[in-house]
Amino acid sequence: MSNGANHNTSATLTDFVGRFCETPIQETASDTDALQFEYEKRHTLRHVYVHIPFCARICPYCAFYKDLLDRSQTSRFCEALLQELVGCDCRTPRLIPWTIYFGGGTPTALNVAQLEFLLRGFHERLELAELVEWTIEANPGSVSARKAALLKKFGVNRISLGVQSWDEELLKLLGREHNAPQAEESFHILRDADFGNINVDLMFGLPGQTDDQWRATLEKTIALRPEHISTYCLTYEEDTEFFLRHARGEFRQDPDADAEFFEMTMATLEDAGYQQYEISNYARPGFESVHNRAYWLGKDYLGIGPSAVSTIGMKRSQNVCDYRVYIDRVLSGESTRGTSEDLTHEIKRTERIALGLRTRDGIPPSEVKDFAQTIDELAELQLLRESNGNLVLTPKGKALADSVTEAFL
Repeated sequence: MSNGANHNTSATLTDFVGRFCETPIQETASDTDALQFEYEKRHTLRHVYVHIPFCARICPYCAFYKDLLDRSQTSRFCEALLQELVGCDCRTPRLIPWTIYFGGGTPTALNVAQLEFLLRGFHERLELAELVEWTIEANPGSVSARKAALLKKFGVNRISLGVQSWDEELLKLLGREHNAPQAEESFHILRDADFGNINVDLMFGLPGQTDDQWRATLEKTIALRPEHISTYCLTYEEDTEFFLRHARGEFRQDPDADAEFFEMTMATLEDAGYQQYEISNYARPGFESVHNRAYWLGKDYLGIGPSAVSTIGMKRSQNVCDYRVYIDRVLSGESTRGTSEDLTHEIKRTERIALGLRTRDGIPPSEVKDFAQTIDELAELQLLRESNGNLVLTPKGKALADSVTEAFL
């Protein structure tokens, strides 16, 4: 999952973290130890995102920062990632990750030697004893048995495979570099390498896509029995070829058709034993993405690489969105920051509501205590209900999640 928001200069983040580093003078050693333990528990950064922007081909719908693979730059890029990771020591008191997520772009576009250099470097520079989930995004065209074995050897335990569709014509429309047989072969390569936690990414609401095509894609995916399935409705993002084609009237978005695709997805996957724990994400019990849930719960995280976002406390920042500039800055000891933002409590509240409502757990009523009438109206419309003391979206409400969220903002 690629990030798209912010990152910071070392000096600013050092100042920010430093405000939490002033420990009161203690009278006894035991009190000191207790306070130190509590401090470290509260101020240990647990989630790391790494952006690897290289792609063998640029997909016309993708708005994440990416660039065509340049083999002359990839080794320097890997060196820069590891150097930035080391430099992050000054940004937080402790960095002991529970989750690491390599997104892109296409992380597996790196060759075997570069992947080994990068993975070994993370082991050498981070304390990984508490790591529970290490995810790498992969495109079917870039998966091989050697790469799969290498990832497994170095502790990667979750793969997110960007299949998008099993329909050949739709794959061509999306500009994917793989075909359906290659995608299936890649899945089996990962299984043969003993990966027991595989996510398959799919897209619906594509131009010209029919109900039968989407149903066939869902059924084909279910037959492979991945542990996790992500399904995303196509959106026409600025700075993409699809956006321009949509603006010219070549592509049209049909909200009613998208809603039907979404309802089909919920019914089909839930009947197959997948639990919808977030609007776009379905998992077999026990295989929910730990890393993504951290985002949705508003946890702090560190972003490494060009365009990667960090959110630490009330500070959000983003690295520069140019991998060549990023490499030069890191290797010359300069700041990688592109933008930074001081968050407010209102921004935090808005994000908790927007992200929380997308999840199975919903939000506590205290987050929207001033909206009693709105809650009643949404309940009457069968868009919102109470579950385990929280407010959660109904199946009907999930299809209108953005509108429900706006009612509280």
